Amino acid sequence: MSLDSLRSAIPDYAKDLRRNLDSVLGDSELSARQLWGTVLATAIASRSAIVLRELAPEARARLSPEAYTAAKSAAATMAMTNVFFRTRHLLSDHEYDGLRTGLRMNVIGDPGVDRVDYELWAFAVSAINGCGLCLDSHERVLRGAGVGLGAVQEAFKIASVVQAVGVTLDAEAILSE
Repeated sequence: MSLDSLRSAIPDYAKDLRRNLDSVLGDSELSARQLWGTVLATAIASRSAIVLRELAPEARARLSPEAYTAAKSAAATMAMTNVFFRTRHLLSDHEYDGLRTGLRMNVIGDPGVDRVDYELWAFAVSAINGCGLCLDSHERVLRGAGVGLGAVQEAFKIASVVQAVGVTLDAEAILSE
């Protein structure tokens, strides 16, 4: 399968997803590195083997090895921190807020790529993982660095489309068995 095969695998009842995938991949205000790093990080976060298998080679072809690794790192780190901070936020007992996190997150301090790009990827993954505290934190960093509303929205638009394509294709794979 390729990107074209991924598009054609989207069933007709979800043709809006096909159009939206074309739109977010083809007409983005993000740089190519920001776009394809976001695509890779969200494909990993989607947990869809189908989507990851098809989008990862496309991302690898468009990203430097450092950016490819950093996007994977953003997905891995957010898989941990999104659960931790979402849980701490949802608990009624706010005494947890005062406790030391105790989780290693060194990559956030030195991701190996431009900090804004990494924050954008972490933000998009946080959208899929539903961590409001993480979304707010990453959005503040992005906006403070001069990233506009449109670019921030582009990241969560990509996340929503990649996630929806993954859910749809995974469901189709199961339903066709």
